[in-house]
Amino acid sequence: MAQCPCGSGGAFSDCCRPFLTGKSHAATAEALMRSRYTAYVRRDRSYLLRTWHPDTRPVTLDVDGGTWQGLEILATEHGQAADASGTVTFVAHFASDAGDNGTMREHSRFERLGDEWFYVDGDVKGDGG
Repeated sequence: MAQCPCGSGGAFSDCCRPFLTGKSHAATAEALMRSRYTAYVRRDRSYLLRTWHPDTRPVTLDVDGGTWQGLEILATEHGQAADASGTVTFVAHFASDAGDNGTMREHSRFERLGDEWFYVDGDVKGDGG
């Protein structure tokens, strides 16, 4: 079984795949953030747009270029099943198309609409690449 790119340690088939295929929804903001990272790794534009809050969702999204190499969750605040909002702070490691290594750090905001979590926006800092 292939390990999930999100860094949870679980198998992709049991971890993020059910979210990406629409068979289930992430129960927490962190689970949604992990699944969105996996969608970037897999270049799954439709999932990324589908899980973006309708008030902030872009019309298009470029997911081509570079290679995502790892995810570290630094902190979460709220974002549990009973919460209406939450934040996740993470670092994502990548290699650019030119082969340079870099990191992207983001403090992401999420909101729950009904029984689904959505990415709202985030404060991004990067280095390298």
